[in-house]
Amino acid sequence: MDLVGVSEIREMLGNVSRQRASVIANQRNFPEPVAVLAMGKVWRKSDVAAWIREHRPELADG
Repeated sequence: MDLVGVSEIREMLGNVSRQRASVIANQRNFPEPVAVLAMGKVWRKSDVAAWIREHRPELADG
């Protein structure tokens, strides 16, 4: 299972600002993080990719 933090989510969203990525990650419809570590929240990469396909299809791979 690949995990991603806000920095990776930022890249997946087309290099938005870290602040914008945090705002998006805290939206109610964004996947729940799988853990909260000292470095911050982490999510399954597959969950984030699925959210992007549904909510930001112009950014989805392929």
